[in-house]
Amino acid sequence: TKISVLENHIGQSGWLQVQKLTVQSFDQEDFMLLACITNAGEVIEKEIAVAREGKPAHIIIKANGLTERKMIKALYRASQAGVKVDLIIRGVCCLRPGVPDISDNIRVISIIGRFLEHTRVYVFENSDPQIFCSSADWMERNLLHRVEVSFPITRQKHIKRIRSELDLYLNDNTQAWELNAAGKYNRRTPKKQPACKAQQLLLEKLAK
Repeated sequence: TKISVLENHIGQSGWLQVQKLTVQSFDQEDFMLLACITNAGEVIEKEIAVAREGKPAHIIIKANGLTERKMIKALYRASQAGVKVDLIIRGVCCLRPGVPDISDNIRVISIIGRFLEHTRVYVFENSDPQIFCSSADWMERNLLHRVEVSFPITRQKHIKRIRSELDLYLNDNTQAWELNAAGKYNRRTPKKQPACKAQQLLLEKLAK
C-alpha cells in the first residue's frame, strides 16, 4: 500500500523521525474509532463524559462521507449524552440527525458550491489537542481497507483559523443543505439574515 505523504522522501538517505503523524492500516478497525487516535475512542468518550457532568461538549466533523457503522453509533451515543455534534458531510451520510432520543443533538449539512472540497477536519472541544486533520473519511473503504494519515493541529494561530473557517461553513445559509430525520435535504435560505456563502467568503479572504 502506498503512503503518499512519504513519496517526497523516496531515494533519500538518512532517518525519518515522525513525532505527530499517525498512520493506520486496514487491519486496525478499532484503532480508527476515533480518527486514528486511540483504540478505545477516547476523545469521543471524553466529550460524552464531560456532557454527562453538565458541561459544554462539542464535536465537529468535516468530511466527504460518513457511512461506517461504528462511527455512526459512537456519534449517536455522544448525542444521547448531550454532546452537540455538527457534521459537515459533502457526500453520502448514513447517519440520521434529529431522531428523538437518538440524534436530537446532531446537525448535518452539505455544502454544494463552486469547489469540490476534500478537507477532513475533526474537532473535539474538550480534547488536547483539540483539532485533527486527516486523509480519512468515516467510511468503510477508508477505515477498513486503506492506509490513512491523521495529525493534530497544535499551533494556536492554525487552531483559530480552522475554527473560524468551520464556523463559516456551519453558518452558511446560501449553499448549505441540511439533512432531516427523514433523510431528505432542505436548502438553507438567508430569509431576513445577511447571506453567508462560506466558499465565496473564504475565496475573497485568501485572495487578499
